[in-house]
Amino acid sequence: MTYPWHLYLMGLLYAFTGMLHFFKPKMYMRVMPRYLPNHKLLVILSGIAEVILGITICIPALKNTSIYLLIIMLLLFLMVHIYMLTEKKHL
Repeated sequence: MTYPWHLYLMGLLYAFTGMLHFFKPKMYMRVMPRYLPNHKLLVILSGIAEVILGITICIPALKNTSIYLLIIMLLLFLMVHIYMLTEKKHL
């Protein structure tokens, strides 16, 4: 059985965007809600999480765990995306 190609694509995209957290941190810190503490640390931690999950989704033995952790991560990021869409400075 072959490993689904779309999981490799998904892993590549998550790893790439995770790396952007380190190369363009201001882009991510700009959209962080004011009520969250230590924006720089949160940007770095979320970048690490995205890179790790992007890599582990490409490993068949870790695929299911990675998928569940990605869902949890995306639910946590939802508040940042809602904040980004509702704040006038980000539109």
